Amino acid sequence: MTNASAGKDQQHPLYNRDRPLIDSLLSQEPTDYNLAELARLRIRYQGFPGARDIQQTLDRVLQQWGLTEAELYQKTRQIHNFAKIYETRGKKEEQDWN
Repeated sequence: MTNASAGKDQQHPLYNRDRPLIDSLLSQEPTDYNLAELARLRIRYQGFPGARDIQQTLDRVLQQWGLTEAELYQKTRQIHNFAKIYETRGKKEEQDWN
């Protein structure tokens, strides 16, 4: 990597798929499924060198729902311990954390 490109933001490969979902979270309530999605997407974009608009929107959703990141992760750990949140939505069991 050259010095010129070292500080350049990257395009996340799932940006176009995730952007509409993230936008929809802004107008939704913090249901178990939506909390799980917010946590999953925060993990995906955490520390990513780019997609700053997505990171800011995820922060805004968290703030709008009145949660800290620690509270979000605590709630979603409980959700995942007691329910197969993605199976109940008709999704096949898959790990989509990257």
